[in-house]
Amino acid sequence: MCAAMLTLEAIILALSVPVMISVENVDKVWALVVGLGLAALCILVAGSLRGPQAYVVGHLIQVGAIAMGFLVPIMFFVGLMFAALWFGAFFLGRRIEADKARWAQEAARDE
Repeated sequence: MCAAMLTLEAIILALSVPVMISVENVDKVWALVVGLGLAALCILVAGSLRGPQAYVVGHLIQVGAIAMGFLVPIMFFVGLMFAALWFGAFFLGRRIEADKARWAQEAARDE
């Protein structure tokens, strides 16, 4: 679920680049570095979510997406929305993994 959230977030972050350039008059280089940089980081992290360090980077991506609100004010809302989805997926995934471990213990104990 976290990988899906990051993939969707990558699309939105990449689409924010033209908005930063044409609507908010952000410097093109800065808009490309921030928007496409975060989008690429989302894709890279989505592919490496097997390790715990990737989740830390995923949390930092959410901070970066919210901070984009200083360049494009609507990104405060969009960033918070994706952060809520990210943390929901993160905690739901942890609960599912805990349930799987508990079920495996119960199955091993029953044998």
